[in-house]
Amino acid sequence: MADVAEKTFVIGTAPFDARFPNTNQTRNCWQNYVDYFRCVRVKGEDFAPCEQFQKTYKSLCPTKWVEKWDEQRENGVFPARGVNDEAGKGHH
Repeated sequence: MADVAEKTFVIGTAPFDARFPNTNQTRNCWQNYVDYFRCVRVKGEDFAPCEQFQKTYKSLCPTKWVEKWDEQRENGVFPARGVNDEAGKGHH
């Protein structure tokens, strides 16, 4: 008999956040996106606690929004402080 490797996948969604108790999660999506890139900017990509922000925004945010925001960050025009790839170009 051939050995069959089993893989276990854990599927989850963003945990409850008391700052966003309502059903509409738009603000929660936005805040976790911003918090992730601020965290990475300050602590670096290898700082594990930043990953929770990333997991949450990837779970909540529509892909099109994230693509648009990524492009804005790359161009230095994302409308939140401390998130743009190019320092000093964002709206302050």
